Amino acid sequence: MKTQFTSVILTCLLLTYALPLQADNWFTSENGWRGWLSALHDDDSSSHDKGKPHDDDDDSSHDKGKHHDEQIKMVTNKTYLEECSSCHFAYQPGLLPVRSWQKLMATLDDHFGDNAELEIDVQQALTTYLAKNAADLSADKFSKKLVRRLSEDKTPLRINKLPYFVHEHDDLSNKMVSDNPEVKSLSYCDKCHTRAGQGDYSEKNISIPGYGRWEY
Repeated sequence: MKTQFTSVILTCLLLTYALPLQADNWFTSENGWRGWLSALHDDDSSSHDKGKPHDDDDDSSHDKGKHHDEQIKMVTNKTYLEECSSCHFAYQPGLLPVRSWQKLMATLDDHFGDNAELEIDVQQALTTYLAKNAADLSADKFSKKLVRRLSEDKTPLRINKLPYFVHEHDDLSNKMVSDNPEVKSLSYCDKCHTRAGQGDYSEKNISIPGYGRWEY
């Protein structure tokens, strides 16, 4: 019993003298306090990243300073290009859901105030092409984003009525768009998206007429 007590006393004395000498090294070394904190931080970060989406799936978490690579399938139908691009930008099928394209093609006699009727066979062929490649059937991430927030009871006939579209353009002023004679409306995608015709809507390729490259 006496021997055990003596051993405890000696151990305490050694720690009393040794700890001050090793304190600096322990607090600053990779194997000491700093290393322990670093490991704890790494563990926390890795577990956090596992549950964090890497894509811009949630509009509320959209980072305005982050580059978003927005790609969509190009228009490949020559008839569609010939019939539609003569009056306006040939919008890619993946920009609207099936129901929107079907309604648009069924009301060509009053196409936003104009008569854009086509031969029945041409109209049917284009309706099939647009519906087959529509946003809600597309594998493109950008198309999926466009319709993700769209209610099933809504059938927008304009791309700029999509919730995602509205969110992405909410920081543009009237001077940049409606009051800008070179743009006029958000409907004219190719006015600012310099590679819209190639299906590239990424922010790095945005240049607003009169204002220059978009700083994101």
